[in-house]
Amino acid sequence: METKTAKYINVNGQLMDLSRPQVMGILNVTPDSFYAGSRQQTEKDIISRASQILEEGASIIDIGAYSSRPNAEHISRGRDEPPAYRTGNHQPPSSGCVVSVDTFRADVARMCVEEYGVAIINDIAAGEMDPQMFGTIARLGVPYIIMHMQGTPQNMQMNPHYDNLLKEVFFYFSEKVQKLRNLGVKDIILDPGFGFGKTVEHNYQLMNHLEEFSLFELPLLVGVSRKSMIYKLLGGTPDDALNGTTVLDTISLLKGADILRVHDVKAAVETVKIVQKMKDSAAF
Repeated sequence: METKTAKYINVNGQLMDLSRPQVMGILNVTPDSFYAGSRQQTEKDIISRASQILEEGASIIDIGAYSSRPNAEHISRGRDEPPAYRTGNHQPPSSGCVVSVDTFRADVARMCVEEYGVAIINDIAAGEMDPQMFGTIARLGVPYIIMHMQGTPQNMQMNPHYDNLLKEVFFYFSEKVQKLRNLGVKDIILDPGFGFGKTVEHNYQLMNHLEEFSLFELPLLVGVSRKSMIYKLLGGTPDDALNGTTVLDTISLLKGADILRVHDVKAAVETVKIVQKMKDSAAF
């Protein structure tokens, strides 16, 4: 079992303690995200979903306006606009609402932080799809999630190949982290990128070695919620993958995950409570 050291990220001037794992609830404003249950289109539905995420116990809302499922259509901007990013403004101050935006575009990141008070930027491309992103993050001074992806959403699952999966993913992150550090970026969160340019076998190999990401001494985000690595193995569709998600979330927590990015917040919060109780009991 992974022994966790204290980790914090600076969110809106407040330290978020990751010694107890946090749950990030997914709010998609796309019409084509792979899991239909996560899609919200109207402002009313967006606000309702945000409230549900908080009521079920998540500490972070992650808003996505660009579908990154395999073979997704590339959009130039379009949905990367309000009202989605005003979500935090509709929540009472007592809610402690922390909004993250899932975008690879530097101009969207800037707009979200400066105009709508977004606290975290979640970039599936780790700067690969917009050369201005790293510099923008450095100027904004917000926590930055970098994910590993081989290729782009349009081609990542055509024929993913690695000579040495772990070595290549670790080298990718080491280069990215060094570039960000050189620019003065302080709060960096790593996302191994389950399902992004990886076969089912790659995903489980990565999960099996998840505790080795501790060598970076950075917060680790895991996003496996209802993904194909579950239903391609067990059968069914994303609709049938909640149980498998909970199993993998549990394994992730035992191997050192600090943030779970999920569709089903209540289930993830309960998973964190149970695993945390077991870890706390080990101290006696």
